[in-house]
Amino acid sequence: MTRLATALLFALLFSAPVGAAPVEIQFSSSDGITVFGDLYTSADGKSAPVVLLFHQARGDARGEYSGIANRLLKAGYNILAIDQRSGGDRFGGVNRTIAGLDKTDYAYCEVYPDLEAALAYARESGFSGPLAVWGSSYSAALVFQLGAKHETEVAAILGFSPASGGPLAGCAPQQYLAKLSIPALALRPQGEFEIESVQAQMKEFEHFGVQTYVADPGVHGSSMLNAERVGASTEATWQVVLEFLARTLTSE
Repeated sequence: MTRLATALLFALLFSAPVGAAPVEIQFSSSDGITVFGDLYTSADGKSAPVVLLFHQARGDARGEYSGIANRLLKAGYNILAIDQRSGGDRFGGVNRTIAGLDKTDYAYCEVYPDLEAALAYARESGFSGPLAVWGSSYSAALVFQLGAKHETEVAAILGFSPASGGPLAGCAPQQYLAKLSIPALALRPQGEFEIESVQAQMKEFEHFGVQTYVADPGVHGSSMLNAERVGASTEATWQVVLEFLARTLTSE
């Protein structure tokens, strides 16, 4: 090999982003469901902060989060994004968890064990840094439950367009707010404020000390961070999210 070829190979190997490629993982929920996901490991190792990503209805981890996960990874976070048992091909991807199930009509509240299992997997795998749980639409409702029930393990909550109403009866985010003592951020696109229940929910969040943000422009769920889906720059929303994560996931 020539000296030039050796130099080029060296540059290629050591300029590649460390840990950029996710590893597919799987684990079992408490009720026996095999949950699939993607693990992105930070160059800073397992002691770096961790963000658990949960998708919206009819979605999957890769379809909703591949771009978002990579940006968070570059910011120094370990990322675990899972396919919940309620999802689909909304973003053109495949929900691997559903693909292995006979039953595919799980109610939103029935998905909660998948989130708990993801939290357990992260900790049992040795990821020791401060941890945030991040949900989109129906899963944005469920992360409030997860945070309220696991405050010693969860440092922060991010909810993008948290769902409520009939399908969330029994697991709506509002019922956990009075028990919440960790920082939380609830985000909505401006267009959703035409809905009275959204206005009421955001006022209740503020009453209980949850930080709120209105993305304008924006779209439903975590896609408000995807410029292609929004059709405009999403940097203002990204800055709010990154500042919240930096503030709440700082190691003591």
